[in-house]
Amino acid sequence: MVGEGRQLTLIQPDLCVNGVWDVDLGKLREAGITDILIDIDNTIAPWGGYEIPPAVVDWLERAKSLGFGVCLLSNNFASRVEHFSRRLGVPAVCGWVKPWPWGFRRALSVLGVEPGRAVMIGDQLFTDVAGAKRLGLMTILVDPLSERESVYTRFKRRIERLMGRKRPGERMP
Repeated sequence: MVGEGRQLTLIQPDLCVNGVWDVDLGKLREAGITDILIDIDNTIAPWGGYEIPPAVVDWLERAKSLGFGVCLLSNNFASRVEHFSRRLGVPAVCGWVKPWPWGFRRALSVLGVEPGRAVMIGDQLFTDVAGAKRLGLMTILVDPLSERESVYTRFKRRIERLMGRKRPGERMP
């Protein structure tokens, strides 16, 4: 089928890791990455929770100290996203922004960076990876921090597994 390879490429992350703490900031820098767009739910905090694991906080602080720009990009409500933005001292773009290109463009604009210099880190193929890939961002897929998630996300996870994503802890090919 014509175009099928392109569709699969849109949901194939550039890298898969257990959690953001496993992302090598030195290698990102070597790849020309200067800025990080990052999801909230099940990427930096468990879904619905407000606690950020210490390993995530340490990694984000290290990224900022190394000069990386960081912007939260979330489909969640403004009040929830603002909590994390204040807590981490980074800007945020929220609302129904992923996988739509305008949401990613807005986050890139906030950071003042071109797509080829940014990475998107998230836990979902159809929102985080596909949306970022459409604009040419590098993508990193993390395992979800929690099994708890919305009914809608659980449905998408089933489709992700049908398309090749493994269960948490298993690496994609």
